[in-house]
Amino acid sequence: MNFDYAFAWSIVPDLLAGLVVTVQVVVLGFLLAVLVGLLLALAQRTRFAAVRRLSAAYLSFFRNTPLMVQLYVLFFAFPSAGITLPAITTGVIGLGLYYGAYIAEAFRGAIDGVPAGQWEAACALDFDAATTWQRIILPQALKPMLPVLGNYLIGMFKETPLLAVITIPELFQAAKQIAGMTYRYNEPYTVMALMFLAISIPTSLLFKYFERRSHV
Repeated sequence: MNFDYAFAWSIVPDLLAGLVVTVQVVVLGFLLAVLVGLLLALAQRTRFAAVRRLSAAYLSFFRNTPLMVQLYVLFFAFPSAGITLPAITTGVIGLGLYYGAYIAEAFRGAIDGVPAGQWEAACALDFDAATTWQRIILPQALKPMLPVLGNYLIGMFKETPLLAVITIPELFQAAKQIAGMTYRYNEPYTVMALMFLAISIPTSLLFKYFERRSHV
């Protein structure tokens, strides 16, 4: 099948609508994942054994089960328990909880990498725990995490085609619908791939820029 450039251009608006949904879900999901990851990393350092065990159980579950299965459970199984969420909300929560388990490990490693002298200095200055974390530990831990966070953000963006299984009208779903209605597959999937590249490559370069700036 030949590639029809006129047809490809005509479907761009429909694919852009799907791209907007994709970006919205990814941004919100990523913010949730960072928050979940930070909370889990802090939970692993608490003196309360029960909290540490719950954190470990969470990490084990979300790292060892597929994202698609988790999305199915959230969207199709939870309603039977009386918990019904909109598809986009389910996608945001699913991505956030799944990637939060991985970002937690990045936070843990970054926090462990803060020199012990920084903790000692905070103690010597009589900083309370909240001030120590907010002003000393987390700012230093965040810098080496920038490349890792960038990789996870791009990875999350590339995982969004899985959201089609819970009826979210994201980019892949839009391309799939166009292909199903027109029986033309080259154009929608090629344009979709180009849109993914148009987001992923600048995002990667942006995080590399932030990484270089953090070392200045």
